[in-house]
Amino acid sequence: MILYRPVGTKELERIIESGYLRFPPRLPEQPIFYPVLNENYAVEIASRWNVKYNDDHKGYVTKFEIDDDYFERFEVHTVGMYYHQELWVPAEELENFNQHIIGKIRVIQVFPQ
Repeated sequence: MILYRPVGTKELERIIESGYLRFPPRLPEQPIFYPVLNENYAVEIASRWNVKYNDDHKGYVTKFEIDDDYFERFEVHTVGMYYHQELWVPAEELENFNQHIIGKIRVIQVFPQ
């Protein structure tokens, strides 16, 4: 399954440190890791939220793949428009989630451009 994750610079730096192989642990106030199911939604978050609220006013869209069987373990939540679909992964499951990433995490868009 192809997934997308909008991130800010700090999270991207941690992804780079991992060799583009894993997402960093969640902060204590972040109980859910939520990659999204389509690029349009990821672009909305990165270009509107990350650019506005991050200190450096930058946002990035990452793209990655996890195996389909593992994907089925999680609920997909629609949180607004029909395409605002997120995979809700409990923070304590993130390390295992990272083990199911196929290949590398890629940065496919940068905002502002």
